[in-house]
Amino acid sequence: MGKIQRFGSISRTNGEEGYERYKAYHAAPFEGVNEMIKACNLQNYSIYYYDGLLFSYYEYTGDDYEADMAKMAADPRTQEWWAAVGPNMKPFGEHGDWEFMEELYHLE
Repeated sequence: MGKIQRFGSISRTNGEEGYERYKAYHAAPFEGVNEMIKACNLQNYSIYYYDGLLFSYYEYTGDDYEADMAKMAADPRTQEWWAAVGPNMKPFGEHGDWEFMEELYHLE
């Protein structure tokens, strides 16, 4: 196991209807999606919502983040999941659905 890396990112829902659909999808994720997340060395994955904003947090415990993210992106079930939830989001920038944030402070 590698050193734990922490990631926070932000996005927003595509209106109230987008929020309701996004929330419903996450109440019952597609079979295999959570297993793929874990297989790619992500843990303590949380998504929070406030007033149209989405904040995600996870920890990466592997040794090759880029390879693990490529593995996840190549998974057909994960691709189906992203195609389903993506239209319910309104990204902040051009980097995809989520914009990564700089960690400013951490206390263990």
